[in-house]
Amino acid sequence: MNTLKFQDMTLTWLESTSTLNDAGNMFGPVPKAVWSKKYPNNDHNQMNSVEDPILIQFKNTNYLIDAGFETNKFNKKDWRNIGVQNKTRLTESLSQLNLTPKDIDVILMTHMHNDHASGLTRATEEGFESVFPNATIYMTEIEWKEVKNPNVRTKGTYLKENWEPIQEQVKVFKDRIEIAPGIEMIHTGGHSNGLAIVKLTQEDEVLLHLSDLLLTVASMNPAWVSSYDDYPMDTIAAKQKWLPEAFENGYKLIFYHDVYYCMLQFDQDGKTVIDYLEREKKPIIEWPENIGKLT
Repeated sequence: MNTLKFQDMTLTWLESTSTLNDAGNMFGPVPKAVWSKKYPNNDHNQMNSVEDPILIQFKNTNYLIDAGFETNKFNKKDWRNIGVQNKTRLTESLSQLNLTPKDIDVILMTHMHNDHASGLTRATEEGFESVFPNATIYMTEIEWKEVKNPNVRTKGTYLKENWEPIQEQVKVFKDRIEIAPGIEMIHTGGHSNGLAIVKLTQEDEVLLHLSDLLLTVASMNPAWVSSYDDYPMDTIAAKQKWLPEAFENGYKLIFYHDVYYCMLQFDQDGKTVIDYLEREKKPIIEWPENIGKLT
């Protein structure tokens, strides 16, 4: 597991699942002739991604950004369609840190799509139960409303079994909220109507998690928006706002899905990587020599 020390905060990327996704979906309207020069893929037009929640340990409190997949809820069709390649290892990852799901105090849900929210609950003989029974779960008011009232597009990802067992644990906010000093959630919309990003601040340093506004390290171009984005023009607007701010102020960008990097920091022009953390987890698809690597 990767760990990043951020002054008084310690971030750990927990190992949950790895997936093979249709790469065309991940890059939306961008032609394969273009995106395939930026990001590895296999002969089946698939790219590798991960769904690894980020643990933040700060002032004797355990925070979790998103929850990954809970694969004990999957049927054969789920395994095939979602492309998950392994059973979740989230509990085992916590155990390596001498923690259990009961030790998680706060969960920062960037949004409630299935690949981020499935791990909030698990199947039992009686139905479904909360995986993190002691956690307060934060999300935007819009996201909470939409997950309970899915439309024809979102009903396949806003699943009742992911939110009904945890509804007593949920706290919502509108535009932004400071969860604790230096831990802030900010509503942007885009990938989902209620998506929130996470901003971590320690003195004059910032770690910025743009969630699925930035699915991969190849998604820096604001116009590169996935077909999974429910409101793509809002995604573009959010990237146009937050990426220049990150570059100009030296923010470090952290990733949930990218299989090759956990963190990147660019120069003020946004062209050159000046700091990075490569993911230790071995990818299913290795980075080939014919694609120029960022670092």
